[in-house]
Amino acid sequence: MTFDQKITGGLIHDGDGGEPYRADIGITGGRIAGIGSDLGDANRTIDAAGCIVTPGFIDLHSHYDGQATWDDRLEPSVCHGVTTTVMGNCGVGFAPVHQSDHERLIKLMEGVEDIPGTALAEGLKWNWDSFPEYMNALEAQNRTIDIAVHIGHDPLRVYVMGDRAIADEDATDEDIATMRDLVRAAMEAGAIGFSTGRSDVHKTADGDFTPSSEATARELSGIASAFEGLGHGVVQAVSDFDLEREGDRFEAEWKVLEAYVKAAGGRPFSMSLMQRDFAPDQWKRILAKAEEMKRQGVDMRVQVAPRGIGVFLGLQCTFHFFMGYPSYKTIAHLPFEERVAVMKTPEFKAQILAEKTDKLSGPGSSVPPLADLLMEHIDFVATKLFRLGDNPDYEQPPEQSLAAQAAREGIPLMEKLYDTVLERDGQELIYFPIYNYTEGDYGNVHAMMTHPQALQGLGDGGAHVGTICDASTPTYLMSYWTRDRTRGPRIPLPRAVQMLTSDITDYLGLNDRGRIKIGQKADLNVIDHDRLNVLPPYMVKDLPAGGQRLLQKAKGYRATLVSGVPVVLNDVVTDERPGRLVRAGR
Repeated sequence: MTFDQKITGGLIHDGDGGEPYRADIGITGGRIAGIGSDLGDANRTIDAAGCIVTPGFIDLHSHYDGQATWDDRLEPSVCHGVTTTVMGNCGVGFAPVHQSDHERLIKLMEGVEDIPGTALAEGLKWNWDSFPEYMNALEAQNRTIDIAVHIGHDPLRVYVMGDRAIADEDATDEDIATMRDLVRAAMEAGAIGFSTGRSDVHKTADGDFTPSSEATARELSGIASAFEGLGHGVVQAVSDFDLEREGDRFEAEWKVLEAYVKAAGGRPFSMSLMQRDFAPDQWKRILAKAEEMKRQGVDMRVQVAPRGIGVFLGLQCTFHFFMGYPSYKTIAHLPFEERVAVMKTPEFKAQILAEKTDKLSGPGSSVPPLADLLMEHIDFVATKLFRLGDNPDYEQPPEQSLAAQAAREGIPLMEKLYDTVLERDGQELIYFPIYNYTEGDYGNVHAMMTHPQALQGLGDGGAHVGTICDASTPTYLMSYWTRDRTRGPRIPLPRAVQMLTSDITDYLGLNDRGRIKIGQKADLNVIDHDRLNVLPPYMVKDLPAGGQRLLQKAKGYRATLVSGVPVVLNDVVTDERPGRLVRAGR
């Protein structure tokens, strides 16, 4: 037979974690139609000599909910081998929605996920009301990669409860029944699952707690009962176990999550897992509870990241060290280049370094308390502040921190930070791994990643666009963890591929992708593994209304195919748009 396309000469990592083998792959009608040698002719051939061939990567945790309605590229995820991304995590989203609540949901997404409200206001078309209508709107636009979407608790609660949803009121029995019915309708329309957010760190742009943050076990259990009798769908949550409040609330919060999970009719569940400096052993408690749930027959997973979960601090970013200083506030309104010019003058530098910062968070402010804590404990924080460099290094030892550099140079810490943010004409980015870096290395990250109930996630593509660019983590896992790491154990390449592919599709129930098998969807990566690497992040202004975001490219992707169509060739995004909406259970 003549195939639409062939991939020849590559070393195949099929996604099951076994030893690779060399074979050609034939593709017809967007599916893998042949695997072997001497397959026959093809209308087009991709030479994979010297490369590995993998299934397309699955991004389990993204926030392209707004961006996917106007953007057909979905960068940066498409640049990192991702062929399917799952949106609607952490309880946030844009459906269901009443027309009167458009601004409310924008402020929620702006505050929780650091997506410019002006960009959302201009970009969102709002040609939907119900969640099934939102899915229809997503389906009407083609894009580079496939998308799947959770229905989020926050918009659902606002849709049903109105002002009561943000007034810290408990849902009534009628509210819960209505939310359950709406979730059931979303699942029957093909939603991938239901997500809720229970973090005190998450705030709206007005500084309010999110609508779902204090939902009761009764409410969550009632909503989760929508999954009874369904053969598809997952439930997801993020929680910090009220660590910003007094006392140990871990057990009380766990009981809420346990009731939520057990009410979901046996559907798989996942929650975010990370190490926090102010509760450095909490992740171990969560894993112990997850193991206990597993023994009870509950399919409970934890979403983990392959590196420190951190932010970039710089004059172009959402946050930097001097934004609360009185002198900086007098120039904050100036265009970027003018601000930098003022800050480079010796007079202004001396003036600002003689000041103290004002408080940034608090009632009515969307700035999280973490920003104030950063400055209150700057001497400690600075031991985890690093330049990434042209070849980004996310696991640097403490002696390479800016605090250590300042000590060696014999200058005050704040002066060192001031000089650093002004480097490269004010475009320098400083990396601060907030989570997963308490000990200054990835020992605990490795323990999380290799846990049998762990899933790769938390890339947050499309979110925190002014501070974070972790959508590059698939490339990072495939390069640093399998090839470059010297500060501890690595991860075998076949296992790394499996972590990014079949581990996630098996959890999601997407049985048409995630492996290189005949009949599977031809979502594939052709990777020059020897040269695979992430490139430095950089700021661009390409969002609606001139909004800016961080992007991070990669090198080493000879080709990325979605349904057999190349969306990346030689590290460059093509003009092809084969990506579609994934409807679970269909």
